Amino acid sequence: MAILKTLVSLAATAMVVQLAMAATHSVGGANGGWDTSTDVETWVASQKFSVGDNLRFQYTPNHDVLEVTKADYDSCQTSSPLKTYSDGNTLVPLTSPGKRYFICGTLGHCSQGMKIEINTLATSPSTPPPASPAPKTSPSPAKSASGSPSSPHLPPTQSPSVTPSVSPSPAKTPESAPVSPSPADVTSTESSETASSPHGPPSSPANRNRFQRCLTFGFGLVPVVLLAL
Repeated sequence: MAILKTLVSLAATAMVVQLAMAATHSVGGANGGWDTSTDVETWVASQKFSVGDNLRFQYTPNHDVLEVTKADYDSCQTSSPLKTYSDGNTLVPLTSPGKRYFICGTLGHCSQGMKIEINTLATSPSTPPPASPAPKTSPSPAKSASGSPSSPHLPPTQSPSVTPSVSPSPAKTPESAPVSPSPADVTSTESSETASSPHGPPSSPANRNRFQRCLTFGFGLVPVVLLAL
């Protein structure tokens, strides 16, 4: 129903616009008319005729208006007109595009120039097409029917990097690792060597020095004793 009302409204508007824009052309112009003294062919060449316009023929009783075919127009033949007008003030509507031909039926007037060829152009405003209804928009898939927002977008989780495990180097066994002796062990070792040695001088540096001084003193006394004897 709404579309029908729209179409009717558009058609009525187009008719009003067409009637307002329609022009009425007085044959011969403001200073002429439908007679032998007016150059009606030159007047036609200066006009533009459109569908919806009107032709007005104003003439005296010794003239009339005949609408004829192209062949009768060229030969000024008045015996078989399409239409005949003789009221002195003829209004001819131009309802369709194309060419139409008019002559005066009085003998000799057509050959004297009372003939016009009207070319009607289809330039009248046409009825615009009805506006199509706007398509319905479907709800966005981002929201559900209840209007709840979609779940937030979670960033992709990164897998933990695997740190290569370094296997511990094998511990050195007591056989392969040299063990430095502690000072207590050195002292006990020297004491045991001194006790187990068959010869008496202790192996410590101080004892060796005393022993050497004693030997030197003993050897020094030997010549003295020998000289005394």
